[in-house]
Amino acid sequence: MPTTNLSSEQKIWGAISYLWILSLVALAARKKDDYIRFHANQGVLIFAVSLFLMFIPMLGWLLNVLLGITAIVAIIKALQGERWELPIASDVAVKFGNWVVKTLKL
Repeated sequence: MPTTNLSSEQKIWGAISYLWILSLVALAARKKDDYIRFHANQGVLIFAVSLFLMFIPMLGWLLNVLLGITAIVAIIKALQGERWELPIASDVAVKFGNWVVKTLKL
């Protein structure tokens, strides 16, 4: 269900949050906006997991394709103004995003 009263800027920042390294930019630049922070937390988690999976031949690469598909779905949902939670990992994404902000002092 779309969140009401979102600006197009918020939706675009939400979508940018899933574009690999740009997830860190969105997290740093818009960390006080709840909608953008929600998507940036998930995007940072996808980014970190995909970096790790790059070093695992075959299985890691196949899982990276699934992460890419997940990111595309998340981008579409963010542009529609929805808070679509990552399957299985939404709670981990919040904790990981908070850890990244504290660790990198964003």
